[in-house]
Amino acid sequence: MSQVHALSDDQVAGELKKMTAFIRQEAMEKANEIRLKADEEFAIEKSKLVRQEQSSIDSSYEKKFKQASMSQQITRSTLSNKSRLRVLSARQELLDRLFEDSSKKLGDASKDKKKYQTILKNFIIEGAYALAEDKLQVKVRKADNDVAKKAIDEVQSEYKSKVGKDVSVTIDESDPLPDGSAGGAIIVGTGGKIDINNTFEERLRLLETDALPSIRVSLFGENDNRKFRD
Repeated sequence: MSQVHALSDDQVAGELKKMTAFIRQEAMEKANEIRLKADEEFAIEKSKLVRQEQSSIDSSYEKKFKQASMSQQITRSTLSNKSRLRVLSARQELLDRLFEDSSKKLGDASKDKKKYQTILKNFIIEGAYALAEDKLQVKVRKADNDVAKKAIDEVQSEYKSKVGKDVSVTIDESDPLPDGSAGGAIIVGTGGKIDINNTFEERLRLLETDALPSIRVSLFGENDNRKFRD
């Protein structure tokens, strides 16, 4: 039968010291393990937060960049439209002034009687060719009756020569053009049912409508944005 010997105080103290050292070592290793894991988790979380914040900043920057770009495009488009409208407005003002000045100068065309007689002859014979009737009447200003009669003689002679038949053209003195008219003539056929307005005012109005595209080209050049040409 073995005999158990009691430990001495020094032995007990030694054992306690060993146990304490062991527990301390275990605690330090555990603490170090916890610290390393905590550092690792902190680094992972920090990296995650940095990526999230960076993504948020990138997204915010991209949004602001798009907004700034869109704002710049709108501003540029607005300025371009305003500039284009100013140019169009200035051009229209020029055209309006051109036709307004032309209207004021229409009366000057009848001052030279010789030239005016030729103009009346051309106006009347144009109507005669268009109406192609044996009898026509013309309306002119009362002041133009004498010039118109001479023009009519030329018309009847030229019409006979070109068409091969006679045309009778008379002045409708019962319904003359207003004294305020710039001149020209209205050629009437079919018993008054059809007329051709060849007054200066009407010719200018037609010119303003029909010849405007050509006038624009003459004044301002071709429009690069125009897709179709006449």
